[in-house]
Amino acid sequence: MRPQRVLATAAGVLVAATALATPMMKLEFDKVAKPPKQSRLATSGCVVCHTKGKELNPYGKDVAAAIKALKIKPKKITPDVLKKIAKLDSDKDKASNEKELKAGTLPGDPKSKP
Repeated sequence: MRPQRVLATAAGVLVAATALATPMMKLEFDKVAKPPKQSRLATSGCVVCHTKGKELNPYGKDVAAAIKALKIKPKKITPDVLKKIAKLDSDKDKASNEKELKAGTLPGDPKSKP
């Protein structure tokens, strides 16, 4: 196999793995957070933690910091991660992340309040 083809194949695999990371994280998040059915939190997809593309919103940054602080490898959302940031108000809307998760609102969007 030519070196160019090997590099192109490796790059394609890497891009595909990166693209799957966000949906997998959302599935993990839903499993741990158990958002109310049909709530904005349950139906919002990647915007729970992201603004656009890989860019994280304030809640996503707090989730990432908690994963790093807890030294979770591979990176994934666990009950300990959500517990670590539960009392924070990531989006500064005067509602804790824990309160927003229970209400089904977006903890990274100040316009989404319980």
